[in-house]
Amino acid sequence: MEVHYLVLLLSICWHGSEAIMWTLSPNTQKCLKEELHANVLVAGEYEVTQVASQRVDYIVKDSKGHILSQKENISKGKFTFVTETYDMFEVCFISKVPPQHRAVPQDVVLDIKIGIEAKNYEGIGEAAKLKPMELELKRLEDLSEAIVQDFTLMRKREEEMRDTNESTNNRVLFFSVFSMVCLLGLATWQVLYLRQYFKAKKLIE
Repeated sequence: MEVHYLVLLLSICWHGSEAIMWTLSPNTQKCLKEELHANVLVAGEYEVTQVASQRVDYIVKDSKGHILSQKENISKGKFTFVTETYDMFEVCFISKVPPQHRAVPQDVVLDIKIGIEAKNYEGIGEAAKLKPMELELKRLEDLSEAIVQDFTLMRKREEEMRDTNESTNNRVLFFSVFSMVCLLGLATWQVLYLRQYFKAKKLIE
């Protein structure tokens, strides 16, 4: 089965509120991939055009193959999950067409929201009996926390990249010094060997 990956600036597609749509060819698989940190709520809503005797499945999993959500023979629905660790996550839509069947492409519409975009603040407000202003303050508080978490994650990744660069520079320096020492040692050995050889042949005194 042919596999396609739509790694197309998912920061825009996943973090925005607009749905994305693509055409899924028969007996192929297309996946959307995104890196997410821990404890992030993800909510997705999908719709697939129906074709007789054709079926589309979806599966959501992490880089280790753990399945977070899955359903077969879909048409329209929703899924939600919460990330446990920082990882690469992907949602795949798989077309399955029986042999000897005249297959046609199917359109897939997907709307994925992450973090505070995925929260149902209307339901939260009704459950906690919050006033509109209080609900808006709650949303802004969650937004502020999300921004702080994003900056913390960016700083952590910058520190990791800096440590990696420093480690790489140290290894390159060590390798350069080691190579120089080896070359000098080899050159010295060649001079001594040739000097001894020429003396043995009485070509030099």
